[in-house]
Amino acid sequence: MLIVMKQDATPEQIAAVVGKIEGLGYEARPMPGRQRTTVGLVGNDGRVDSSVIDGLPGVAEIIHVSKPYKQVSREWKPEPTRVMLGDGTVIGGREVVVIAGPCSVESEEQIMASARLVRAAGATGLRAGAFKPRSSPYAFQGMGKAGLELLAQARAETGLMIVTEAMDPAGLELVADVADIIQIGARNMQNYSLLKECGRLRKPILLKRGLSATISELLLSAEYILSEATPT
Repeated sequence: MLIVMKQDATPEQIAAVVGKIEGLGYEARPMPGRQRTTVGLVGNDGRVDSSVIDGLPGVAEIIHVSKPYKQVSREWKPEPTRVMLGDGTVIGGREVVVIAGPCSVESEEQIMASARLVRAAGATGLRAGAFKPRSSPYAFQGMGKAGLELLAQARAETGLMIVTEAMDPAGLELVADVADIIQIGARNMQNYSLLKECGRLRKPILLKRGLSATISELLLSAEYILSEATPT
């Protein structure tokens, strides 16, 4: 459920809607927009009587989100999302953000040379895997923690934002300490425990579409991430 506030709704009126939702035992997520604020009701199990909210001062309308994914739907947030990175780069804005790099970190010489080339080409981010899922258990699986240390070294020299993959909840903390954007690879798109942990980190996530996954399945995976993220 999405509560759309009037354009002239006051902060007190918005707070009253949030308080009413929380009083009903649900989570409220205010989302200020360019023209008006909306408040999302998270966890609606179908038992919420919208009339108890509809009559509150400042409420313009209530939208019942019909998609199985809520927070990633256009019903929930019609305005484009913009993700601000630590260096001021905005993903989702008017500028094209380029991220490039090798499949995996293989050596200091390789990743530093790659980072310099990526920087010289005008890219904003360096993408390379320290942990690599492979079809064969005998193939190179990545350098692990040593690879992350080399990525941190590349960022220190070039200023590039780092994008690298997390493969499981156990290794996520190591990746999060270095990565500016955490990549979830195609093989892990439906690793729901990993997606939940990513959501709790409140860091940008690059979610790749899984093998043969439908658009709906991809969006539901994104919903797992957002469902765990708490508002700032």
